[in-house]
Amino acid sequence: MKAKGLICAGGEATRLGELTRVANKHLLPVGRWPMVYYPLQLLQCAGVRDVLLVTGKGHAGQMIDLLGDGQLTPRGGGDPILDLDLTYKVQTEPGGIAQVVGMARDFAGSDPLVVVLGDNVFEFAQSAAIMDWAADASGAQIFVKDVPDPANFGVVVYENGRVTDIVEKAGVVDTRYEAPPSSHAVVGLYCYPPDVFDVITTLAPSSRGELEITDVNRYYAQAGRLDAREVEGWWEDAGKHWEHLAEIGRRIEETGVNKSSARDHYPSPGDTSAQYGRS
Repeated sequence: MKAKGLICAGGEATRLGELTRVANKHLLPVGRWPMVYYPLQLLQCAGVRDVLLVTGKGHAGQMIDLLGDGQLTPRGGGDPILDLDLTYKVQTEPGGIAQVVGMARDFAGSDPLVVVLGDNVFEFAQSAAIMDWAADASGAQIFVKDVPDPANFGVVVYENGRVTDIVEKAGVVDTRYEAPPSSHAVVGLYCYPPDVFDVITTLAPSSRGELEITDVNRYYAQAGRLDAREVEGWWEDAGKHWEHLAEIGRRIEETGVNKSSARDHYPSPGDTSAQYGRS
């Protein structure tokens, strides 16, 4: 099946302090590129060309000015950075990641959907895992990373090798568990079958008044329709602190970003790896 893509690029980004008083965090520089380039390139490397970008009402114009229709060539010429068919929607009020996914219903139609949070950056593009999932897309697929501080994340629960539940910040948000049941944190890359929109319509807002993506993932886990793939290489949340922006930029310069690998046995489109990644 041919998957479509969704970039979640809204939110108020209060963790970045004064940097985002008037600017959208996804337009802040990370290395040589604006942050939002990286998740867009990841989708392209996974063969996803039709992409919806959802952003806040105060920044839609800036996003369109920067990204246009998704055909992006470096200033001064050179190989294209992006070769996408890009569509936009505006989130008028923050309502949670699951609300943003629900906004993609008309865009996705009957196609499966690959969702990337606009502040997540990956060393490898996870292309093989995404393409393998999209070939069938009968269930959902999430990506996890072993972390030293799982109490600060949503983590997966395993039983007999299968994901059976998702626990969000054990002991604080999810009081069913006093401590995290695993150290495998769910990162901001999700793959959903077409029925995800029906799942979202059944959700109730959380205590903070939002539709939570954890509840979507929990639905598929409890239905036996959720697979978890471990992230290859490093993964970073570029939106957690202003000092982290420079650290990730240095890491990208050292190792590359959105790279192909032995596990990514599908060719990357065009020559995007030459732009910033290193095979």
